[in-house]
Amino acid sequence: MEPRTPSSGEQRHERVQNCATARADEGVRPSTNFILGIDAVFLSRLLVQSPLPWQNSSMQFYRRNLPHMQRDYTPHFITFCTKFRRILPDWARDIVLGCCIHDHGRRYRLELAVVMPDHVHLILTPLVLGASDQGGRGHPALHIVSLVEIMKAIEGASAHAINRQAGRYGAVWQEESFDRVVRSSESLDAKIAYILQNPVRKALVEDWCQYRWIWQSPKENRYAPPPSIIKQL
Repeated sequence: MEPRTPSSGEQRHERVQNCATARADEGVRPSTNFILGIDAVFLSRLLVQSPLPWQNSSMQFYRRNLPHMQRDYTPHFITFCTKFRRILPDWARDIVLGCCIHDHGRRYRLELAVVMPDHVHLILTPLVLGASDQGGRGHPALHIVSLVEIMKAIEGASAHAINRQAGRYGAVWQEESFDRVVRSSESLDAKIAYILQNPVRKALVEDWCQYRWIWQSPKENRYAPPPSIIKQL
């Protein structure tokens, strides 16, 4: 009896398994897409149709052109760039910084904003809003503001204001932003200190305090008396 020739599907499955095994032997964890042999579009549909345990927890998965992950009650480091890396004039950077600060304390807690000539760095924590914070009816009792909502507001408002002042129209920002969760193993203060040095590394100033387009949340004094006591003094 002649040996059976494996079908194309079986050959493809065997190649995927062999490659995955080889990468595992090298100490590299293969990606989910590679192991399953499926593309990103099918994976996104699979995640929608078959919810995973973490989708009901404090972590959210969303995507535009690239996958993004959001974890609740956690600072997020976000970077977004101008279209074609165009340089923003001084007045435009003023607008962008104002738009970044606008919803601080309303929709997110902003730790840091640094507006560079062609990109912006943010560290912020999305807030939890109640129905009354969102206009009452039609809104859930509790709603954690998504990064999509936050970025749409910042980019949309700043682009509109820049185009209006420049007398033009068109995209100001790239469609995608880079964002990631600040891991618990990282020091938030160390991350902030690193970002503050960006203007210095780009030789824009000698000291980051000299850079005009930086906003940093004032640190709270844990030992300060409550406001109610201060008012009585």
